[in-house]
Amino acid sequence: MKAGVVVFPGSNCDADAVWVLEEKLGLTVRRLWHKEPIEGELDLVLLPGGFSYGDYLRTGAIASVSPVMRDVRRHAERGGLVFGICNGFQILCEAGLLPGALMTNTGLRFLCRDTHLKVDNLDTPFTRALDRPAVLRMPIAHHGGRYVCDPDELERLEDDRRVLFRYCDEEGRATGESNPNGSLNNIAGILSENGRVLGMMPHPERAADSAQGGEDGLVVFRSLVESVEALQAL
Repeated sequence: MKAGVVVFPGSNCDADAVWVLEEKLGLTVRRLWHKEPIEGELDLVLLPGGFSYGDYLRTGAIASVSPVMRDVRRHAERGGLVFGICNGFQILCEAGLLPGALMTNTGLRFLCRDTHLKVDNLDTPFTRALDRPAVLRMPIAHHGGRYVCDPDELERLEDDRRVLFRYCDEEGRATGESNPNGSLNNIAGILSENGRVLGMMPHPERAADSAQGGEDGLVVFRSLVESVEALQAL
């Protein structure tokens, strides 16, 4: 499996993502500078967290028109896997690869803490490694993580089971108290229409080793590997 991790000015989680993909999963990983085209075929393109372009204008807005995004869009249109984490999620929304937008947290504060996530759909390339419903624990670190979209789009996301992760309590209940940033319907991560593009605000790469306090985030990366291996076996 070949993966590429895009690096924008202001990215600061790219090394974490590369470490998980290389050291924990043994993948071949390329760092992709935002001004350069993506050469060769990749199975996965990952947009990491950080503060691309200093979060000027809107978070992810400038990065969404970086030259590399033309190739990311083509990769997605071909059915390739695309994974945006935190700032990467914001960029995917700004680029139109995912619906909606990420706005300032309702509390107007930067949040950096663990959250619990309910997995709403196990039948996706990003969750297939789970064999039963689960509540995962992963950290968040964002100031603009409040997911919003128009009512019709929200209905489509829910009806099509494209809300993949939802903020919840330890028992899996999606309550107002367990919603850290005011996201609509406690949404923490969503899928594209073809189910091949995921954006999520929590950081699975920061929950991939016991030294980090837990390994719940590994399920997302292992699912991606299993999905690619299953396609290659066809």
